[in-house]
Amino acid sequence: MRYQVELFLTAVAFFTRIPIPAAVPWSPQRLNQSARYFPWIGWLVGGAAAAVLGLALQVLPVSVAVVLSIAATLRLTGAFHEDGFADACDGLGGGWQRDEVLRIMKDSRIGSYGAAGLALMLLAKAAALIELTALAPSLAALALVAAHALSRLASTALIHRLTYVRDDDSAHAKPLAHCLQRGELLVAAAGGLLPLALLPPTAALAAPFTAWLVTAWFARLLRRRLGGYTGDCLGAAQQLTELASYLAILAACGSS
Repeated sequence: MRYQVELFLTAVAFFTRIPIPAAVPWSPQRLNQSARYFPWIGWLVGGAAAAVLGLALQVLPVSVAVVLSIAATLRLTGAFHEDGFADACDGLGGGWQRDEVLRIMKDSRIGSYGAAGLALMLLAKAAALIELTALAPSLAALALVAAHALSRLASTALIHRLTYVRDDDSAHAKPLAHCLQRGELLVAAAGGLLPLALLPPTAALAAPFTAWLVTAWFARLLRRRLGGYTGDCLGAAQQLTELASYLAILAACGSS
């Protein structure tokens, strides 16, 4: 049990800015094995966003409260996944050949595709959450937890199904690049799917189905363009499926 707790804390340290005890051991192998807890980090991030949303709604308008909740996730994760999404937009949008796409993704500077994509992503998430909050603040709070967990399960699925394509030792995601064993997959799946039980039945079905469609489409795109994935692609998958989850929940609950 202690080893599993240490693996979870390793995932917390890698995917968030939350400090962990210095006594927790670290190694590439432990980081590799901590991938099973990637979706569970969504519980922390989504829960923090839901808490900020609930507190802000006590004194502020819905739109401002939603922006603050999104800002909380950016602060908590260091915009880790948003950065990957922007880099993926730049690479896939501005590059034609595989090597060119990978080179652009590795460039720390943000380009036109990345800036436009990130702005639209944040606006779309804010708009969806504002509409969900208008339906019911509790629904928006539950959607935050469910979407953050489910979207990280989507990224974990890419780790399991696709090949890591960077060969440089400095790549941050390289220690995560392995096929998960059955037990690891079950732990990851539980983390990604359990929060859906808190949603209305139609939303609990619509969100994972839509996330699966987006993940399958993105995986096919990555196979065709790159032959696999990079760390930036994992961030992009998380952002895309998070937004898709909000939209699916909104469509399911807004039409009922």
